[in-house]
Formats: sequence, C-alpha cells, structure tokens
Amino acid sequence: MVDVGDDAPVFEASIATDEVAPFDLADHLGDGVVVLAFFPAAFTGTCTAELCTFRDRLSRFEELDATVFGVSTDLPFALREFRAQEALPFGLVGDPDHDAVAAYDVADDSFEGTGVETVARRSVFVVGPEEEVQYRWLADDPGQEPPYETVEEAVASATVDAA
Repeated sequence: MVDVGDDAPVFEASIATDEVAPFDLADHLGDGVVVLAFFPAAFTGTCTAELCTFRDRLSRFEELDATVFGVSTDLPFALREFRAQEALPFGLVGDPDHDAVAAYDVADDSFEGTGVETVARRSVFVVGPEEEVQYRWLADDPGQEPPYETVEEAVASATVDAA
C-alpha cells in the first residue's frame, strides 16, 4: 500500500479534457503539488458530488499551485462526457487497464457480480513537489466522501514544505 513518505508511483493512462490524449503522471510531478482523487465510477451519485466539490474548491488548489486529477477505471471517452456534463475544469484520467489503481493499491473488487470486476477505491493522494506522497486518505465505504478541508490543508502543507 502506498503510504505517506513513499515515492509517488507513476503510471500511464489516458486523460479526458476537451479531447482524449495519452497521460503520463511522471510528466506532472516535480513542478508543484499534484492531487490524485481516485473515484469508483462516473455518473454516480457520490462520485459526482465528490468531483463537483473539487470543482467548486478548485480556486483554492490553484492558489496553492496544485494540479487536481480525477482517476477512475472508466473509459476516457465516458470520462470526457462526464467532465463536460459536470463542467469539471480539471482532467479525468481513464484507467481501464487498472495500472493506476494497481500502482496505488486502491483496486476495489467489492462490486464483483454486478458486471464490474474492479473499480478504484475512493481515495485521495497528495504528491509534493519532491515527488513524495504527502497525504493519503482511503474511504471506508464507497459512499464516503473525502475530508476536503483536510486535503486542502495537506496541499498547503506540501506547498510550504517545498518553499
């Protein structure tokens, strides 16, 4: 399990913005703070609430020079549509091959038997400019949302530590 103090695992996937493009986490590490918000599935209640909350708080993250990415096992084309419908200003990383969830050890197979074998366990990782995990939060159940203020505090702390 990836923990605070560990080097941030890197992975390659696809990213949905206005377009779908290749994504390599390594390209985004080292310059500022990166927030990885893993979520189980686009277009579902708690996931929509979570990502819209990150959207609504994004200015605070930007003030701290942090980049937010949502990460799920959904296909990037579905994530592009979800992003558009919810007016999400940050990229959503599509990880249908489960490379990201494996790298961060956040695979959730509790939906087995529903036609969905593996989704991302709702979790948040804050990676500092030194490419080290500064904060980790893991949901106890899929309906639990992250402690947003604590995530913001972790980003602020990672920013201060880098100065």
